[in-house]
Amino acid sequence: MNVLVDTCVWSLALRRSSPQDSAVVRELRELISEQRVVMLGPVRQEILSGIREESQFLRLKEHLRAFPDVVLEQNDFESGAEFFNICRRNGVQGSNTDFLICAAAIRLNIPIFTTDDDFIGYSRFIPFSLHAARASCSS
Repeated sequence: MNVLVDTCVWSLALRRSSPQDSAVVRELRELISEQRVVMLGPVRQEILSGIREESQFLRLKEHLRAFPDVVLEQNDFESGAEFFNICRRNGVQGSNTDFLICAAAIRLNIPIFTTDDDFIGYSRFIPFSLHAARASCSS
């Protein structure tokens, strides 16, 4: 099954100071090797935003092109807005991008891989699933 990978997971994996042997980074590598990663345009934009050096930006942009964007549909945006409103009525705040990620994941029937605890709050009111890093086998 494919997995929609959130910006925070990509950021953790791409950070120079990040431990490359963390469970999250290992899981992302596994998902990439299994060709199970799903990318959304808004996530791509968040990953690429804020990179100061143009050469680094261009390099990362080229690497991310290996992951084509899932086409977002009108219903994704409408559902994202509905999820925003539902959560807000229940005292849960979130970003438009987060709710768009939820909407796309539901439509595609795939889990979201994130380290953002806000998604746990959203899941109390929105019917999506989260992907957890698999336990590593030690010899």
